[in-house]
Amino acid sequence: MTYENALNKIHSLLSFGSRPGLDRIKRLLELMGNPQDNLKFIHVAGTNGKGSVCQMISSVLTEQGYKTGLFISPYITDFRERIQINGKMISEEMLIDAVENTFPLLEELSKQDCIITEFEYVMALEFYIHNKEKCDVVVLETGLGGLLDCTNVIKPPLCSVITTIGIDHTAVLGNTLEEITLQKCGIIKSGSFAVTSAQAPSVAAVIEENAREKSVPLYKSESSQITLLSTDIEKTVFKYGNTEITLNLTGFHQIENAKTALTALESLRCKGLLDISDESIKNGFKSAVNPARLEVISKEPLVILDGAHNPNGINALKKSLDYYIKDSKKICIMGMLKDKDSLSSIKLLENTFEEIITVPINNPRSLTETELSEKCKGHFKKVSPVKDIYSAFDYAFEKAKKENLSLIICGSLYLAGEIRPYALKKVK
Repeated sequence: MTYENALNKIHSLLSFGSRPGLDRIKRLLELMGNPQDNLKFIHVAGTNGKGSVCQMISSVLTEQGYKTGLFISPYITDFRERIQINGKMISEEMLIDAVENTFPLLEELSKQDCIITEFEYVMALEFYIHNKEKCDVVVLETGLGGLLDCTNVIKPPLCSVITTIGIDHTAVLGNTLEEITLQKCGIIKSGSFAVTSAQAPSVAAVIEENAREKSVPLYKSESSQITLLSTDIEKTVFKYGNTEITLNLTGFHQIENAKTALTALESLRCKGLLDISDESIKNGFKSAVNPARLEVISKEPLVILDGAHNPNGINALKKSLDYYIKDSKKICIMGMLKDKDSLSSIKLLENTFEEIITVPINNPRSLTETELSEKCKGHFKKVSPVKDIYSAFDYAFEKAKKENLSLIICGSLYLAGEIRPYALKKVK
């Protein structure tokens, strides 16, 4: 089997869509010998920030010398970003081996009318690979929600982490913040402890009540006292205790993510569950990377790539733009999916850009460039629908150079994944 064959087999499951529930993956994992039961996890859920928190925690544990697995969703440019060991994508050979040894089990289950979805299979591959590679600990990001997300087949983790919660995926998770929060709280399990980011009062109340019902100790990010020393468009420097930490993930929202990660790490250390030194925290935070999260891919002209795709994320992007490059005129390339609250996001960015270029995303759920442009009209000085994202980038990049504009690309992590490799080549 080639690497391309392996990917084709995985992606052949895409048409079955996303269906919440744990019965199917449990049946698959049982046939695989339940590899997840041999692993220790830090389980992370939330609407925004969970990817960054996962990267920070994983980076620190790797620095400490633990063989650290990481599972994230979605990937940006390479499928193997989803399954990492010690901050590196797994090899093509590892993925080929895993697919060769497990895909026949899916075919066996399909004969019993048990159809495994793509995400369920990728999750099973993660368990299989991290177990086979004997990882000491795995940082596990949920895909959708928590309670019925297929990552939730694990036994009580070392700790559960809930990052900032907002309105997203309402068709599956519920229409209110409280309903969505209850789904996220599904990862909190008796016999473990939980950590939460700063939340809206109604969200915090649900999390606190859920933890009480399960007799789970709950630690809040506000317990991690930090002193901000400096921040710019490329990095943030802060003091934690006696340790000066440089974080190369920028934006004020990353400060809250850092406090959440620190609270989890400090709690794990204090409980004697993991050895974590101040030096590992310092070095781990400095080396943490998370592409397409307020990522500067060019300085002249300034080009920022951000995967913000819901009102919470867009609001964080807006605050960062207003603080870091308030006086710079800006142009934007935006693509969004139909199932996102695009109108609320657009209103948050109103009059931020001299021109907004709307593009389609290579995804069946994408708004067309025309549909998105219609939503943008009246909120920006100029709206230009462009069918090809690469032509859109060429146009916007040249205009940014000539007119001294900052170029912002946002609206979807899927758009970021499509445009990032091309943009990196063009800005060199």
